[in-house]
Amino acid sequence: MERVFLVGVLGKYDKRWEKMDLLDELAALVKTAEGEVIERILQRRKRLEPRFFIGKGKAQELAQIAQELDINTFVFDEELTGTQLRNLEEITERKVIDRTELILDIFAKHARSKASKIEVELTQLKYRLSRLTGKGITLSRLGGGIGTSGPGEKKLEIDRRRIRDHIKALEKLLKSIELSKQTQSSQRKSLFRIAIVGYTNAGKSTLMNRLTHSDLLVENKLFSTLDSTTRTFYLHNSKLPNYNSQLKILLTDTVGFLRKLPHGLIASFKSTLQEAVEANLRIYVVDMSHPNCELQLLAGNKILEELGVREKPIIYIFNKIDRNYDLMTVFKEKYPDAIFMSALKDKNFDLLKQKILSFLQSKINNHT
Repeated sequence: MERVFLVGVLGKYDKRWEKMDLLDELAALVKTAEGEVIERILQRRKRLEPRFFIGKGKAQELAQIAQELDINTFVFDEELTGTQLRNLEEITERKVIDRTELILDIFAKHARSKASKIEVELTQLKYRLSRLTGKGITLSRLGGGIGTSGPGEKKLEIDRRRIRDHIKALEKLLKSIELSKQTQSSQRKSLFRIAIVGYTNAGKSTLMNRLTHSDLLVENKLFSTLDSTTRTFYLHNSKLPNYNSQLKILLTDTVGFLRKLPHGLIASFKSTLQEAVEANLRIYVVDMSHPNCELQLLAGNKILEELGVREKPIIYIFNKIDRNYDLMTVFKEKYPDAIFMSALKDKNFDLLKQKILSFLQSKINNHT
């Protein structure tokens, strides 16, 4: 297990508690990548230093700490330039990655479908291509560990032209897969489609399992699932005899949201998030037990805006109420139409089903 040191920066107008929370989230990401966080630091800086990000003096200090604590890897909570990566690795003599590369590494490990594997490799190649600054420690990570999943450093040592050619080939292959998906999607247009969206680790897969009696992987890790999964479930409706009192619904569990996801990353994972775009209804799961769940909710709303579905039909679910009853009154005032439940303990499932049914009935009535 890699021994990791986390580095965050507190800007002039940043809130310390929010930056500390982001470091906690970064630590959870490191755990998902099978690393162990040994130490962390939050450095206050009025402006970032272009060559060493945190300044040469602080970088030298980190090099000393790395020796004392036997640190393998430094993970920065902000994006680093190619020059900063190279300089920091040279001065610390340790591997240095940033938040984006860590997320991509986790995506590479957890991708299962052909489309998501291609999306991960494409994003990694584009990201690393922009940071190639010449040979050095940055291009010599051949020993494995965090930040090395995916295309591999040997592939990055080839010249930029060949990397760009490979990117074009992958984009062409991904386009053909997306066209095939669109064909499948058009064949399912007669069925109601619901996408479960929300912050990673909010309980989306647990909700999916309860509604469809499935056995999707449920772990207390960020991004324990990456590929979207679709299952069928039925809602009983005595008012619709033409449907044999049953409404057949396709329910999809999508990849979780995360704060500070770069816009390019969202664009790259378009096919993975496509179900959230094409669904008739979105169920947005919020982890009410998390101390900063409202920030997570806002981060997810921002991603939905980028996907162009923020104003489309959404049912908000505040999950894990059994862990935090105290906040329920506050959130009920802010979100009066939301459902408050525990997906794990089957609380208020009938209310959720009734709300889905009401939406579907109104949709059917509008088409008759």
